[in-house]
Amino acid sequence: MNGKIFKALSGFYYVKTDSRKIYECKAKGSFRNDDITPLVGDNVVFDVISENPAVGNITEILPRRNSLFRPAVANVDQAMVVFAVRQPVPNLSILDRFLVLMEKQGIDTIIVFNKKDLAKVDDIKNLKETYKKSGYKVYFICADGEKVSLSSLKMHLRNKITVMAGPSGVGKSSILNVLGGLKGEDYARVGTISAKAGRGKHTTRHNEIFTFGKNYNIVDTPGFTSLLVNAEDVAREELKNMFREFGAYEQKCPFKDCSHIKERDCAVRKAVEDGRISLSRYNSYKSIYEELKSQKTF
Repeated sequence: MNGKIFKALSGFYYVKTDSRKIYECKAKGSFRNDDITPLVGDNVVFDVISENPAVGNITEILPRRNSLFRPAVANVDQAMVVFAVRQPVPNLSILDRFLVLMEKQGIDTIIVFNKKDLAKVDDIKNLKETYKKSGYKVYFICADGEKVSLSSLKMHLRNKITVMAGPSGVGKSSILNVLGGLKGEDYARVGTISAKAGRGKHTTRHNEIFTFGKNYNIVDTPGFTSLLVNAEDVAREELKNMFREFGAYEQKCPFKDCSHIKERDCAVRKAVEDGRISLSRYNSYKSIYEELKSQKTF
């Protein structure tokens, strides 16, 4: 029988068929021997062991369109990364690292800043300028009590499988609840902010696909507080290609292999100085570049 893994938890894979019946499955032992891990979003073939209770054994993972390992999901159409404008203050370095990893996989990303009701005018203005200038769709919403603010966002989620990621406490669970709010269902448990650390308490502890009607499929993933870009993921020389806004200027650099770090007459650095490229984005680029430079590859 065929189905899709919509949740993975404690070694069990919950597979949903076209008829929407759910089977609790284990993966066959040879997967582990071959170093293969089933992922949420995988289309699989499984043997039915029992119909009541619905239990099965995954025997085959069908070819993937794409796969991510941070977060660990497969066959997604796009990513939606969520940060809060305030409480907690967004760590743009982490956001930029996430964007780099998605660019490497060729997955388009929507950036959502939640809790706009807590923001100052300059907060929104600066974030909007930074990321729209970088070529991303950016939304400012208030998931608590303002369902209207999600209407335009929902247009970009319709008929797609979207992986949602971001730090804990930024409102990912609230967004899920609003998206499913037509029935008033509690799709995800809402966490709170740790007053001492200023960070969100972890609520989502596993990857899971939430389906709203027939048109929306959101993969909720655990929150993260840091994100490392490894040299195995992105070569230092190709990192500049992961920053969309560099492309319009790097053709004007005098050196073909310009790293945009120290070379003379670098057009990218000149664009940063002139305010045409965001300084915070460029600083993220430099930081990741130096991290990749210090990593050993074998």
